[in-house]
Amino acid sequence: MISTLTAGWSRVLQFLGQVSMYRLVLLSLGTLTAIAFVVSFFGVLVPGPLEIVATLAVLTAVCVGVDAIAHRVMRLSHRIESSLITAAILLFVLRPSIEIADMLGLAFAGAVASLSKYVLAWRGRHIFNPAAFGAAVLTISGLGASAWWVGSPFLAAPVLLLGLAVVLRTERLRIITLFVLIAVAVTVLRLSVQAQQAQFEVTTGELLSLALWQSPILFLGAFMLSEPLTMPPRRWQQMAVASLVGVLVGWPIDVGPFTLGQERALLIGNLLAFAFALRTAVRLTLARRAAPTPTVQELEFTTKRPLRFVPGQYLELEVPHRRPDARGTRREFSIASAPEDLPTLRIAFREGGAKHPSSYKKALAAMSPGDALAVTGVWGDFLLPSNPTAPVLMVAAGIGVTPFVSQLRHVRLAEEDRDIVLVYVASEAAELAFREDIEASGIPVIVFTRDQPQNMPSNWHWARGVRLDAEGVERVVPDLSARHAYISGPPGLIAELAPALEKARSLTTDAFAGY
Repeated sequence: MISTLTAGWSRVLQFLGQVSMYRLVLLSLGTLTAIAFVVSFFGVLVPGPLEIVATLAVLTAVCVGVDAIAHRVMRLSHRIESSLITAAILLFVLRPSIEIADMLGLAFAGAVASLSKYVLAWRGRHIFNPAAFGAAVLTISGLGASAWWVGSPFLAAPVLLLGLAVVLRTERLRIITLFVLIAVAVTVLRLSVQAQQAQFEVTTGELLSLALWQSPILFLGAFMLSEPLTMPPRRWQQMAVASLVGVLVGWPIDVGPFTLGQERALLIGNLLAFAFALRTAVRLTLARRAAPTPTVQELEFTTKRPLRFVPGQYLELEVPHRRPDARGTRREFSIASAPEDLPTLRIAFREGGAKHPSSYKKALAAMSPGDALAVTGVWGDFLLPSNPTAPVLMVAAGIGVTPFVSQLRHVRLAEEDRDIVLVYVASEAAELAFREDIEASGIPVIVFTRDQPQNMPSNWHWARGVRLDAEGVERVVPDLSARHAYISGPPGLIAELAPALEKARSLTTDAFAGY
């Protein structure tokens, strides 16, 4: 039963990985908009059908128009998905209306939100969530106000399901769960105190219902707080931001004549996130290309500005190109080089195997030395134990070896003494990438390939006749329970090996579904 659930979960993650983050968010918001439109005919939502349509039309026109002008002026490629996402979020945050004065205010908020992406940005990162900034400026200006009408019990279930898909795709489930728990707990506490002061009797269940199903907490967390461009790189930093926003959302604070509501609470969290991530967005210039295996391409860049990262982290690389498909213009890559290699930085990707390569992969493959790309951020907690004496097991499948290459290079260049064993899985010996780097590390390596690799060092072992499954891992790594296990590869492999790797002292995974 557990294995069936795990396999099903892996298939869900693999499916979501085939859709770009922007496209998935847009599809989810579009579905939620359609549901809200239908429900509004029954008179149970604050806006009516005509108000929803009119407001969405105004916000879409303004956001798309402002973004198009900004992109033309700044000579950037136009990402219409970003414009539509901003408009859709504002639809659920602001108060829909068909009054001329109100619609002018809506247009103002949309313009401010779109402009903030370019005016309030730093090296490819948004300082503030655009929709939250537009809503806050609208309220402060007196031209309108936010309403957060999405916090309705009639929309709670769709928000939960659609938001869960987005959170899984952005790998923010733990972070957003923490935010929701804190926001709900603080909200219940605030409502309880207010009820006692008003001598009003209310049950804990009623307070929980108000906090969870009749508030915008779920929407804010899934569609706004989870935005990668306003998230810091490390998990503990993300948890700090989520905790801060959760407290401020749960207990609004008056600041002069204004109340620190949901959007302003998120903006304060954005400032903290920006402080954490000041040095993670840079420009790269392609220096050379290489092919370490018949199906793997390695790209070597030079950085124009200092870049901070920890071995095992990944970067998000934007490759603007015409007519991007559903998988978008941004993808994540594990960094294959060590911090000591800077200003040289390496990434790798699998070039062959896909029947229908994404437009992103085609554009990346067409790049030439001298071309420049933008790193929009560095993220990840796929990091070796802080204690250098802790024994480690690395399990890599195919191109999943890249974060381990970064870590092994760092261990060697920093002259650290670590007990590391690498289990490396590939379809055949020719597909073992980065052999030179791995051999230079001097660690024991157990190879799972159909054919035996040639000229193996004495510390390498070919696991002939042993299938890589839970039993196979335990057989080739007898001291598994004493090691901290790390696995990088497709979700299906992680699910298959989980029963064995869970016996390790700890288990850290880095799943990817390809692009």
